[in-house]
Amino acid sequence: MYTFEDKLKEYADLLVRVGVNVQKGQDLVITSQVDQAPFARLCVEAAYGAGARLVDVSWADDAITRMTCLSAAEETFDVIPEYKVRFNTDYAEGNACFLRLVSSDPENLKGVDPSRLERQHRASGKYMKRYRELLMGSAFPWCIGALASPAWAKRVFPDKLEAEALAALWERIFMAVRVTGDGTAVEKWHQHQENLQRRVKILNDYAFDRLHYYNALGSDFTVGLCKGHIWCAGGEHSAHGQFFMPNMPTEEIFTAPDRNRCEGVIYAALPLSKDGNVIENIRFVVKAGQIVEASATANEELLRKSIAVDEGASRFGEVALVPYDSPISNSKTLFYNTLFDENAACHLAFGEAYPMTVEGALDMSEEERRAHGLNTSITHVDFMVGTEDVSIDGYTADGRCVPVFRDGNFVF
Repeated sequence: MYTFEDKLKEYADLLVRVGVNVQKGQDLVITSQVDQAPFARLCVEAAYGAGARLVDVSWADDAITRMTCLSAAEETFDVIPEYKVRFNTDYAEGNACFLRLVSSDPENLKGVDPSRLERQHRASGKYMKRYRELLMGSAFPWCIGALASPAWAKRVFPDKLEAEALAALWERIFMAVRVTGDGTAVEKWHQHQENLQRRVKILNDYAFDRLHYYNALGSDFTVGLCKGHIWCAGGEHSAHGQFFMPNMPTEEIFTAPDRNRCEGVIYAALPLSKDGNVIENIRFVVKAGQIVEASATANEELLRKSIAVDEGASRFGEVALVPYDSPISNSKTLFYNTLFDENAACHLAFGEAYPMTVEGALDMSEEERRAHGLNTSITHVDFMVGTEDVSIDGYTADGRCVPVFRDGNFVF
């Protein structure tokens, strides 16, 4: 029987060796909550064991973040200090790896003035623009991995005692990332990548013009796809040719919608955890690519502000296909964490598109990308739309209809 410590060590090794795939002589930047220091240290150990030149750890704290958002002076929400900008940009331009360990309470910022969060987001988009361009263009290896915390665990398992909830969440995380403690996780992830690529090839061969979604929730939505779009999944290669896995876990296959050719009504299938708040029962009405109506039964104001941070925030930048019969969905657990919930269901994202999902877009200017149909924005927010009854049809350029999903799962 493998111990909890065996699983933690294997998970840290997986994030370092497959997630960011740190190479000999390469720097690694780790972002972690302060109460997750023991796990961060395991990642540091694994990175130096893989030959990293330097591991630089940046600490965060939920309590201080909440105090700041509630009490800091108004003007602090409109700027990002230059040293923070340089820290991220310099490392990114130097081809460092970035590993972000997430474990925050999904409702840590509940009750914070949404306008403060919106201004903070605008400031981040302005001052961190170069870093975001490098990240969205996969210029450097990066990965997001999740760690269980007491507050998050109690949100996911409210009927359990704290210790039981924490243990249950850790087991769900280990299951989702294929960690058992026996040292085979790296091999399992290579096999998983091969399985994802089989469907990627099928979708790319079809070269669909558009996808049509419909289900019992009332979704009746058409997503036009960019000309020359490329379906991607699992791992990808950085500008320097380094293979990495941006998200762990990941079950999605994704590409770029045409920012001007989305139409209809789409309902979210799961709540969205955004800026320390939970937005429930999202409904969008979309015309000519733009969200013209947005509603939610909880935190609707935050949702409206999220799609108004700039012009591109009200348009779509990602369409992702995830089978309902997948490990995370089969766990029957709502994680209140996009990293997990987006891999339990088909999803869309409003905001920025990934340039590598359109042929030649990495070499285009921002204006050329927009002209090609790629969306540009300072935000990128995934929300889940897949249900166990969702059907998706793909339409080829000559109008042929091809079933892609039936009853929540791939046809092929």
